[in-house]
Amino acid sequence: MTREEIIKPENLVYKKPTLMNDNPMHYCPGCSHGVVHKLIAEVIEEMGLENKAVGVSPVGCAVFAYNYLDIDWEEAAHGRAPALATAIKRLWPSRLVFTYQGDGDLACIGTAETIHALNRGENITIIFINNAIYGMTGGQMAPTTLLGMKTATCPYGRDAAIHGYPLKMTEIAATLEGTAYVTRQSVHSVPAIRKAKKAIRKAFENSMNGKGSNLVEIVSTCNSGWKMSPAAANKWMEENMFPFYQLGDLKDKE
Repeated sequence: MTREEIIKPENLVYKKPTLMNDNPMHYCPGCSHGVVHKLIAEVIEEMGLENKAVGVSPVGCAVFAYNYLDIDWEEAAHGRAPALATAIKRLWPSRLVFTYQGDGDLACIGTAETIHALNRGENITIIFINNAIYGMTGGQMAPTTLLGMKTATCPYGRDAAIHGYPLKMTEIAATLEGTAYVTRQSVHSVPAIRKAKKAIRKAFENSMNGKGSNLVEIVSTCNSGWKMSPAAANKWMEENMFPFYQLGDLKDKE
């Protein structure tokens, strides 16, 4: 087969999403962020919303998402992304508005903004990356850190008597009247990636169709913060994170 035949459109199997630029990613090798970025780019492109998408990223590893996805972005103060997304969507209801947040940002300093935006039924989507640790700032304990899990600020493991219990924000979101679609996915395997993409697409469609607020949690790894190889981090996530943060749809009003 000649080179010309290989690159014909009918022979194309896969290509990089057009909304992803060529900037080298700063994420650690094995990090889940890059995969989720790709899925968001693919969904926006497939929906034909390249010129209507507005992402909001606050403090944390997600803060540089604007550097990789060629759409409009707003930077939010730590934890305040849902509040800013609310303002954008209400001012521009025809826009696809979503936030991209880590667990420390969303479930700690941003708990109030997250819960109230979801409860109001704002027509936005929250993409929630849960790796159970503060990845950017040194690997401290997060609200989602598992019991017994060691971090920089609980080196002997999270103890419920001292630190309280892990916070299941997605379960909380599913109980709120304003939420239309609440799901928990992962990107650790090809089948999981396909399910996560489908979930993001459904959430974005709900946002555009005025059905209410949507939360897509992605259970993820932080092999640097966990001090593991990428392969070991994936295995640890499957054995420890998934039993506690179980994958699947928690709420779907349809």
